[in-house]
Amino acid sequence: MHTTNMSPSKTRERGAAIDIRNATKRYGNFVALNDVSLHIEPGEFMTLLGPSGSGKTTTLNVVAGFTDLTAGQLSVGGQSIVGVPAHKRNIGVVFQHYALFPHMTVGKNVAYPLTLRGVDKAERDRRVALALDMVKMADFAHRYPSELSGGQQQRVALARAIVFDPPLLLMDEPLGALDKKLREWLQLEIKRIHRELGTTFVYVTHDQEEALVLSDRIAVFNQGRIEQIGTGRELYDEPATLFVGKFIGESTTLRGTAEAAGGETGLTIAGQKAVAKGHLSDGRKPVILLRPEKLALAAAGAPLADGHNSLAGRVSEAIYLGSGSKYQVTLKDGSVAIVRSPLEAASFSIGDEVDVRWSIADSKLLADDERADLTLT
Repeated sequence: MHTTNMSPSKTRERGAAIDIRNATKRYGNFVALNDVSLHIEPGEFMTLLGPSGSGKTTTLNVVAGFTDLTAGQLSVGGQSIVGVPAHKRNIGVVFQHYALFPHMTVGKNVAYPLTLRGVDKAERDRRVALALDMVKMADFAHRYPSELSGGQQQRVALARAIVFDPPLLLMDEPLGALDKKLREWLQLEIKRIHRELGTTFVYVTHDQEEALVLSDRIAVFNQGRIEQIGTGRELYDEPATLFVGKFIGESTTLRGTAEAAGGETGLTIAGQKAVAKGHLSDGRKPVILLRPEKLALAAAGAPLADGHNSLAGRVSEAIYLGSGSKYQVTLKDGSVAIVRSPLEAASFSIGDEVDVRWSIADSKLLADDERADLTLT
């Protein structure tokens, strides 16, 4: 009889570690994964984030066993699983489109992985009840998938993926088809279930906010490579590349003629100068990246505090957000700055002449990469 208890992480062994080393996947001349390496700790919630075609789902499919590597190594729990069929990897998978059996009740859908493993009926019923209770679907065991909402079906799919107590759970954009409110609620439910189980979760999404809500760490994919791995705070505050800075959260990018002096780099933008701390050591063209909450608006020509930058522009959009306001300001070179202001800040209207201001310390200096703009469109 199968005796695993599916108990919280305080009393059970944590999930399995994952090691991906120099993973490459080619489809003819197309390189879907290009020398990707990633280590995921036992019990970690790792999100693979990136635009469509960046390699994140290919990576998930390689771990699941649905796609074979062209080159590279892959291990789970310290054991190589290269060449091991998907059905022998003991990995739970949740898809975006649920993949429930329409002719089976909820209870039988959830029990199916246990039936395949030869678990006896008494233990199977116990495990199904536990899994459905964990996803708050205990009262729906006798319904059929067609009688459930999309959110309920997704929770059943999650119960089916965890019922056999896998050390690793893979989730491929599972909330993408749901409305915003339901998606936000289920994000918190998934976070709770991960905390209670202690299983290693690997989650694929292109939604930056979802990644920030759920993850212990995030791997940002772009064009078949990983651009940066880190916590949400690290990626937002200290992006390693322009792509990461633009993909994680809102930002303003300033380009201009660069000049280094002392410990600072200055950009001349349509006759105005913006300064950032530091220099690029590799000789590449620098840009300044700014986060919207670090910017402030002032009436044109108002006094400027020491240690601050200021660029003149015109308000092209003003949006009330409840907690504050969001402005788009067209600068003199035609670029657009995004500014978020708290409720207590002075308000401005479309057409107002303003100065966009920020501390020099908040200027993030990065190497320019026009491919970042193209990839994000």
